[in-house]
Amino acid sequence: MAAISDYALLGDCQGAALVSSDGSVDWWCPPRFDAPSVFARLLGTTGGYWSIRPRGPYTTTRRYLDGTMVLRTEFHTPGGVLRLTDALALGFGERGHGIGFASPHILLRQVDAVAGTVEVAIEVVARPEYGRTSPSIAETPLGIEISGGTDRLVLTSDRGLTVDGPVVTGRFTLAEGDSAVLALHHRRAADQQIVPLDGRAVLRETIAAWQSWDRIHQGYQGPYREQVRRSALVLQALTYQPTGAVIAAATTSLPEEVGGAANWDYRFAWLRDGSFTLKALWVAACPDEARRFFDWIAASMGSVRGADHVPIMFGAAGERDLTEHALEHLEGHRGSRPVRIGNDAWQQKQLDVLGEVLECAWALRDQMADLSPAAAELLRSLADRAADTWRQPDAGIWEGREGERHYLTSKLACWVALDRAVKLAREIDAEAAVPRWSKARDEVRAAILNEGWNPSSGAFTGAFGSDHLDASVLGMPILGFLPGDDERVLATVRAIERDLTRDGLVQRWTGAGDEGAFITCSYWLVEALALAGRIDAARQIFDSVTARANDLGLLSEEIDRSDGSQIGNFPQALSHIGLINAAWVIDQVEAGVRSRSVRTGAGG
Repeated sequence: MAAISDYALLGDCQGAALVSSDGSVDWWCPPRFDAPSVFARLLGTTGGYWSIRPRGPYTTTRRYLDGTMVLRTEFHTPGGVLRLTDALALGFGERGHGIGFASPHILLRQVDAVAGTVEVAIEVVARPEYGRTSPSIAETPLGIEISGGTDRLVLTSDRGLTVDGPVVTGRFTLAEGDSAVLALHHRRAADQQIVPLDGRAVLRETIAAWQSWDRIHQGYQGPYREQVRRSALVLQALTYQPTGAVIAAATTSLPEEVGGAANWDYRFAWLRDGSFTLKALWVAACPDEARRFFDWIAASMGSVRGADHVPIMFGAAGERDLTEHALEHLEGHRGSRPVRIGNDAWQQKQLDVLGEVLECAWALRDQMADLSPAAAELLRSLADRAADTWRQPDAGIWEGREGERHYLTSKLACWVALDRAVKLAREIDAEAAVPRWSKARDEVRAAILNEGWNPSSGAFTGAFGSDHLDASVLGMPILGFLPGDDERVLATVRAIERDLTRDGLVQRWTGAGDEGAFITCSYWLVEALALAGRIDAARQIFDSVTARANDLGLLSEEIDRSDGSQIGNFPQALSHIGLINAAWVIDQVEAGVRSRSVRTGAGG
């Protein structure tokens, strides 16, 4: 089983596939991110895969084609060089974004001999329903049909393939200039018939669609431009285009600790991640999805007035019930069990989402001149909820399952919700609520300053009455609650550097033990250091963390501090969001602009 960082992401803005450096597709969940897999060797030996590689020894190099999520892998063999180009098919978008909404759900793989002669070996082992189904396989006039459960796959090729029991195989030799195209079409069993296509033409269209989107969204010209550009493409690939939902990660159950049980399904849309993503894409000059995102939230959430708590996450199409259960038949990535699908965090109360949604609306206010009535009502109701509930405990940003507490970051987010709602009052038709929201905002601020500061720790801590540090409190200067050079902020940053940071890698909280370092926490530290005027230290940590990305620039959730390997679900939207925002803050500070004022309107 390959290491997490060995994989590349393919996306069609509805689902995702992961391809290893040796040409094996070990994860694909068509037709959308959170659907049951047809390939899942990533999580267990019985999960299925699709391998294309040379026979005999080889070495590989790989890269994404410029401005795309189309992967090109070159196999160097004693007899020649084989080039493999992999993509999930896209069409041109109807909305002018360059990316289509009606993806055909086709995994395309083209092999070309670019030098010498290479013998190619192909193996397809499809195992629908996370490997629980052994499909029937038959040769048909259209191609090889693979059927199991509700999934119907048709494999087409311009080279001969053989059905060998549960495996489809192919063996052929390509000389320099020769090529072959294979396409695996997915449909639900009741769907329309699969239509033959020109695989080469669809691959060209897919490359053009990605490059069209990339050309339109190249406004960011600051430091680390190429890393920001790649991260923006990853975030776009993780956006479910039919609704605008942003998926937290392409995978489920990749472990936070190898061999451990902290294995969660992240193939859902958290309001937090979606809000953070929209702000990050604004930084990267990709702001065109703002209104659509808020309309999706409003439609999915419905009315929250009188509800027990505000929903924090949904399925890609807005589903509410994401009940969690384990897949006992899979041994997990490198023996990390259980393998989970669903995520019971959907039932938690997390007050921070109130502020994150309103902060996103404030940052993107120029892109939402015609906010829909439903979206405006949503923002008003979230501000009211913050005013009414900020004194309550909650599960917190890290979604702990040990009980609710008075987390500082949750109080901070309620302050943000109220502060931004006051500033947005005219746009959301809420001038009458400003006095109440302002009063509650000031009360939250006083509580944070009085109860969030721990004299014995000499820092703001993770929860009221606690002496444990928490990296999430770095949001205080980032969100404009206090200036970056405030003495209390500086003391907190120093404490986090001293107690939670090693080699530029930041753990989430005091007492995390062997838990990995969260990549987004390291980028938050970069922002806090830059806002404190310590720009050299900020750049040093940025460089150190970003160097942990794999050879394609992809980041997981965490870094294992014992060996530097990537762990956790992959690629992780929050990590790429952190990279974009940290680069932007460095740029703003170096340009002599107070990022806090530009970004949050603090003092305005």
